[in-house]
Amino acid sequence: MKMISRLGLLCLLSWAMLSHAFAGDMAAAQPPALVQFASEEGLARLSRASAKTDFPVLANQFEAQSNAAFCGPTTAAIVLNAARGRNTGLPRDRSRLRPEDLQYLPPGVDLSLPRYTQDNVIDKGAKKRAQVLGEPVLVNGKLIQDFGYQTRQMDELLRANGLETQLVIVDDGKPQEQVRADLVQALGTPDTYAIVTYKRSAVGQQGGGHISPLGAYDAVSDSFLVLDVNPSSAGWIWMPAPVLIEGMRTFDTVENRGYILVRTP
Repeated sequence: MKMISRLGLLCLLSWAMLSHAFAGDMAAAQPPALVQFASEEGLARLSRASAKTDFPVLANQFEAQSNAAFCGPTTAAIVLNAARGRNTGLPRDRSRLRPEDLQYLPPGVDLSLPRYTQDNVIDKGAKKRAQVLGEPVLVNGKLIQDFGYQTRQMDELLRANGLETQLVIVDDGKPQEQVRADLVQALGTPDTYAIVTYKRSAVGQQGGGHISPLGAYDAVSDSFLVLDVNPSSAGWIWMPAPVLIEGMRTFDTVENRGYILVRTP
């Protein structure tokens, strides 16, 4: 009986050790957790973040995208308003005012506000609104629907609206350390903004390609605050740097995704 008890104890201990090791392997296989900004930990990360120079003005100019294809134009509008929000000569978007909204106004009164919107930034870019919304275009000799903006198209849109940019495609040869360093430097430099393009399914979210600005970097958790322009999908979220970078290191139509560093001329 003692022999049986000892054998049983050894089996139990062996099973426990194997289970613990298996659980550890499973935990290691899981991607690091995404942390909601609107949480105690999320707010703590912002409080201690050292690279967050432009967060206040980006938050002040934030708006949600109006449709599923407009993450690019919405990001562009947020950054443009952050960079030039109080300048003179900003465009006026009157497209959201209905004719009946204007019937009681005194002559000469304009209800529209001087600011960039996700609708009027498209007008200056090479990619037309209809193409953003699915009109077939010729890509590498094939007629395809190219919804939204690829990273290089997004860069062109920003430059067409008068911003200085540095485009970086995150291919397999781009070191993770360099990507992190570039983004952290931008987030700690006044009047410099960082925009990322990534694949949602590669970072633990549902969906395809997406574009949003970054708001901050927390060194303690090694995570970036993504100011997601689609709150109904994910909302603002802290994303571990390695996870975000792998989300950028994904293929989109003709090349990988990446990031754009934006400066005000």
